Amino acid sequence: MSDYIVTATSAQASIRAFAIDATELVEKARTLHDTTPVMTAALGRLLAAGAMMGSMMKGKDDVLTLQISGDGPAGGLTVTANSRGEVKGYAVNPEADRPINAKGKLDVGGAIGNGTLTVIRDMGLKEPYNGICNLISGEIAEDLAYYFNVSEQTPSAVGLGVRVKADGSVENAGGFIVQLMPDASEATVSQLEAQIEKIDSITAMLEKGMTPENILEAILEPMGIEWTGKLPAAFVCDCSEDRVSRALSAISLKELDAMIADGEPIEVRCHFCGKAYAFSVEDLKKIREEAAGQKIKKIQVHDGLNQ
Repeated sequence: MSDYIVTATSAQASIRAFAIDATELVEKARTLHDTTPVMTAALGRLLAAGAMMGSMMKGKDDVLTLQISGDGPAGGLTVTANSRGEVKGYAVNPEADRPINAKGKLDVGGAIGNGTLTVIRDMGLKEPYNGICNLISGEIAEDLAYYFNVSEQTPSAVGLGVRVKADGSVENAGGFIVQLMPDASEATVSQLEAQIEKIDSITAMLEKGMTPENILEAILEPMGIEWTGKLPAAFVCDCSEDRVSRALSAISLKELDAMIADGEPIEVRCHFCGKAYAFSVEDLKKIREEAAGQKIKKIQVHDGLNQ
C-alpha cells in the first residue's frame, strides 16, 4: 500500500488515535501546484491533517473542509477531504517564499502569518457544522490542536511534518492526531503527555523508516493499542465539466449575460487540480437558459408556499 491512514484506540478506548503516511499525495499536490518548498510544507501539513480528520467522519458522502486564512505571503490554504481517505487542496499563493527560520526549518508560520482556521463539516444536514478559531502559530499542527481543545473541547496532540529535498520534491510527509476521550483518567492524561514529550518529530520518525503503525506504537504502546482500521489515502480531485457547469449556473444572470455579450469562449480552471474546462458562447447561452429556468421555478415554489 502507498499512502495510508491507520486508526487505533488505547487505554481502554479512552484515547483514539490516527496516523498517516502522506508522502505521495503531498508530492502530487506539489507537482500540480508547483509550490515553493515552504508552501509544499504548508499545504502538505494541512493535506495530511485533512485526510486524518476526514477519516473521522462516518457517512460516505460526508465532506470536511479546512481553511486557513492568514496575512502572510501564503494568502491562505484550503483542503477538502472525505471519509474514504481522499483529499485535495490548494494554496492561494503557491509561489510564496520565506527564508529559513532561526531553527533552520522551513518557515511555515511566517508564510501563513496571523489569521484564522475554519473547519467545516458537511454531513448532509440542513446546515454544515462550522468551527473557527484564531491561529496561534501558523505552523498548522499547533493550530489544529488548539482548535480541537477550544472549539470541540477534545484535548488533542497533533504532529505534522513534510521534509523537502534539495530539488524541491517531497522526501516524506505524514502526521498523527491523538485525542483524549471524556472518560480518560488523570493517570492516562499524564502518561500520554509524557509519551508525547519523548517522541521525535514526524519527519525524523519517517526518515528512520517508521510507518504510521510504528508512530502510534511509539506514543501509545505503554498504554496498550487496539487497531481499529486502515485505509488508503490519496490526492483525488472529483472536478468535472458538469460540476463546473453547475457552478457557472449559480452565478447571477447579469454576470452570465456579460460573458455572453463578450462573444468569446471562457476557460474555467479547477483550483484543486488545475484542470481547465472550456465553454463556448453557445455553452454559456445554454447554461444561462437553464439557470433562468431554475430561478423561475424557485420563485414559483416560494409563491406557492405563501399562498
